[in-house]
Amino acid sequence: MDMKFYLVFVTAFIPLLVGMVYYNRAVLGNAWMQASGMTEEKGKSMNMILIFVLTYIFGLMASVALSSIVIHQIGVFSVLNGDESAEAKAFLKNFMDTYGPRFRTFKHGVLHGVIAALFIALPVVGVGAMFEAKGWKYIAIHVGYWVITFALIGGVLCQFV
Repeated sequence: MDMKFYLVFVTAFIPLLVGMVYYNRAVLGNAWMQASGMTEEKGKSMNMILIFVLTYIFGLMASVALSSIVIHQIGVFSVLNGDESAEAKAFLKNFMDTYGPRFRTFKHGVLHGVIAALFIALPVVGVGAMFEAKGWKYIAIHVGYWVITFALIGGVLCQFV
């Protein structure tokens, strides 16, 4: 199996692309601005280059984390890390020949991306929102973004890496 780890760097752009559409005024931008207390004046004072660079870096971190969630075979590589013995190499070859392509579809990656968003993004966004006195609309908007984003990252990674 040819692992294409460079795709982790490609999928790191997905949060930017989804955000451009999702938070656009024609989609959920107005609802997000109202729920978050964002104004156009605040927006004009923000350093967008820094925000885009950090969004890419955070997207890279999310893609790395999601790769181990959506590609089940990565666990075997983790267990055998550093073992250069002939036995380990034979085991790995046999394992990958037998199980390498199992559960490696876009649909399966989407499923695990959605699960990850619900079990990781929802608690993180939810706790932060509660302490910031934000409402359920705010939580739903942001978690919706992460569900779509993690689903797409998971799908691409699972299908193509």
